Amino acid sequence: MSCYKYWPEIEEIAEELENYGVEDINDIDKLNDYDLDEIKKQLDRIEVIAHDKTIDFNSAKHILDNERMNKALKLIRKFYLYIGARLETDNAIEILESDDPEAILNKFHFYERYEGLLENESKLAKFNKDKTFVFIGSGPLPLTLIMFRKKFGCKCIGIEIQPDVAELSRKVIDKLGLSDGIEIIVGDERKISDIDFDILMVAAFAEPKEKVFANVWERVTTKTPVLVRTYSGMRAILYAPLTDKQLRGFHKEVMLLPIGNTNNTSVLLRKIE
Repeated sequence: MSCYKYWPEIEEIAEELENYGVEDINDIDKLNDYDLDEIKKQLDRIEVIAHDKTIDFNSAKHILDNERMNKALKLIRKFYLYIGARLETDNAIEILESDDPEAILNKFHFYERYEGLLENESKLAKFNKDKTFVFIGSGPLPLTLIMFRKKFGCKCIGIEIQPDVAELSRKVIDKLGLSDGIEIIVGDERKISDIDFDILMVAAFAEPKEKVFANVWERVTTKTPVLVRTYSGMRAILYAPLTDKQLRGFHKEVMLLPIGNTNNTSVLLRKIE
């Protein structure tokens, strides 16, 4: 089915989001005053489009490669990134204030999608209690680390560049009683030089991509499983997919498409000498 039917709706959604003031997108104080439900309503409309199974990869490229559409997508992607960070932060704070932190964690808006991610990613590397798993870009709610720790018992280390975000995630981990198996380190991807690990994962939102993967390439061996999350097909309208230029020096060994409502395509990379 043609993707062109969605062009007017995508532009309409971008116009609605633009009313919030794109210049304020990085101003947390202003963004916290925004009506979260209204922004979610617009992004839910985009997700319906992103999950349309009748649009094949080639048709999706007509949207992704079109200059007119690209302007709208840039704005939509900024708000998609914002809403993810806002929802994680809100859930993290709610966990800290709750007498039942597990219940609050389980009701996280994207929890079910992380289960789909875990199912895919556990096929890409051998996770077990004897392995150390490092996640670059762990964020305020380190759900990836929490779920891998609970399911496989592996030692988990998150790397988070923002000190305040790292501190919030540490408090969440402590509140959930998982501090003995999950550690959060402040810094960027270069911190992996100081860590003895078995499996590495790079978050979908880790930026800037070329710098991140160039630094990772310098610090891993050809045997290190490097897992990444990206966006493909129509789901790429939500966030820009990884490019071959960004992944220079790596070989895509396995790629698993999203399960159910999960948005991320999971990829296993290996370093090329």
